[in-house]
Amino acid sequence: MKSEVVNGEFYIDGRKTKLLSGAVHYFRNMPDTWDDIFAKMRALGLNCVETYCAWNMHEKKKGQFCFKGMLDVSAFIRKAGEAGLYVIVRPGPYICAEWEFGGLPWWLQNEEDMEIRSSNSAYTKCYESYLKRLFEEIKPLLCTNGGPVIMLQCENEYGYYGNDKEYLKHLYVFYRENGIDVPLFTSDGVSQENLMDGTTEGCFPTLNFGSRVSEKFKAHDKLFPNDPKMCMELWDGWFDAWGDEFHHTASAESYAETVRDMIKKGSLNIYMFIGGTNFGFTNGANHDSSYAPVVTSYDYDALLTECGDITPKYLAVREVIKETLGTPLPEIPEDREKRAYGKVLFKEYAPLLQNLNNISKSHFSVTPKNMEKYGEGYGYIAYCTELKRDYKDSLVSFESIGDRAHVFVNQKLCGTLYINDKNKEVKFSAKSGDVLTVLCENMGRADFGSKMARKKGIIGRCLIDGKLYFGWKVYPLPMEDLENLEFYNGCSEKTALFLKGSFDADKPCDTFLRLDNFRKGFVMINGFNIGRYWEIGPQKTLYVPASILKEGQNEIIVFESDGLNGTAEAEFVAVPDLGQTEIKKKECFLLRFFKSFHIKRRK
Repeated sequence: MKSEVVNGEFYIDGRKTKLLSGAVHYFRNMPDTWDDIFAKMRALGLNCVETYCAWNMHEKKKGQFCFKGMLDVSAFIRKAGEAGLYVIVRPGPYICAEWEFGGLPWWLQNEEDMEIRSSNSAYTKCYESYLKRLFEEIKPLLCTNGGPVIMLQCENEYGYYGNDKEYLKHLYVFYRENGIDVPLFTSDGVSQENLMDGTTEGCFPTLNFGSRVSEKFKAHDKLFPNDPKMCMELWDGWFDAWGDEFHHTASAESYAETVRDMIKKGSLNIYMFIGGTNFGFTNGANHDSSYAPVVTSYDYDALLTECGDITPKYLAVREVIKETLGTPLPEIPEDREKRAYGKVLFKEYAPLLQNLNNISKSHFSVTPKNMEKYGEGYGYIAYCTELKRDYKDSLVSFESIGDRAHVFVNQKLCGTLYINDKNKEVKFSAKSGDVLTVLCENMGRADFGSKMARKKGIIGRCLIDGKLYFGWKVYPLPMEDLENLEFYNGCSEKTALFLKGSFDADKPCDTFLRLDNFRKGFVMINGFNIGRYWEIGPQKTLYVPASILKEGQNEIIVFESDGLNGTAEAEFVAVPDLGQTEIKKKECFLLRFFKSFHIKRRK
């Protein structure tokens, strides 16, 4: 099979083809759901699926690659092909996607003389190693080798970030020299400036936007009149950040009309077809004048819900595509079963500060350093020092914190700091021999813009009463292995504790966890981190996929950083709650654009 661009049109095996694609991130959706997702794509009338690749998941540690389970991109591609879909792959190295560090691995920050997303030699060496390994998974599945992959992207939205054209040119050449012989493309914002900075010869340019098709193609039509007209990200919704007033939603009817207009103009990729979930600590963040971490759900108000259910928006778009194609479509598969397993009581607890040596290995530092310096990328980090004299109404202060910190004397909470707070100091009193602990949480690296490489943990100087304090034990806390925690019977209202309980599942099905009595933390079920929660919302439930459950008894561990707000119980329900919604007729998903730097990115 051959995929090519001829006179501004896509041809597959010599036939002019309009691409009707949908975005699905394999790393945000459980493998046992992929077939169901693909069947619902076919029932919508789509002929293609698009996916990013998450470098930071495939190479969590430098030189150690993983392509298993949720990260089995070749299995994802094969299943798509078996379902009758073409595949578009967007390997990065940078993907944005509201994903931690935009898909870049955290350890790049420890590389000497590193400058990401540029022709910097240190960066080049790292991403070339990753792409070579990734291409081993993808090359056998290129359409030129009999597979379903018809095109790949070089970089992503680079016109928003920088102007290193040599970097983009090198990526193109590298793809070609390493056997990628299908069409290559870039995707960018709609302005002339974005397109001039983000495109490169050899890659056809595509656009990302969410409405007003003719208007958004003005610069593209002027600069690239003979290239394909494709919206690589036709946004059907938007994402939520912790603290947002509403769960962002968009009009189904308005989006369906945008799809109609885009089909008249050319080809499209619906972003997102299904959003999925930021399991674990994988969410990204916006960071312009203030820091705004993305919530655990990546529902995105997409055509399918976070758990794969059909939506009114899906049905509205289906009518448009059905009318356009003029042929019957396959029947829509039924949604997967959901169950409410009821309440779970937490009968055991384990204070974090008493368990530091059980779940971490300490490092000695003369002064505290950022999280990355201790070889840790995600989760939390605790900085402990034994005070050598008495302190009365003293101040511990920081140049900066990444991203939220609790300050304790022994196990008593003295205060909490957040990166957005103007005041970066906490008052405390203590006796000689008491232990001062600063517990920092990495809430997600920025996925877009100039602050992407900002470090986590304690950044810069930590002072007590304006003076440097020397001699710290530092405990990295990735929160991956909790087997050695020492639990006690009962419960505690103290801050920073693990709570353990169990619940029965007579049949493993998708479910949703309500944590109304909890304030902030994350949840592990049967050893799988289903993500963060925070009482400020808008998200109120966490999605629990059926595949992590087992018939019979299941274990649940909650880490609560801020202290319970009631009894130690939670509840598994059958209906998600992503927060109060506000629907506007036109472009309501642009709500956050006018609250953040994304107005610059996507206007």
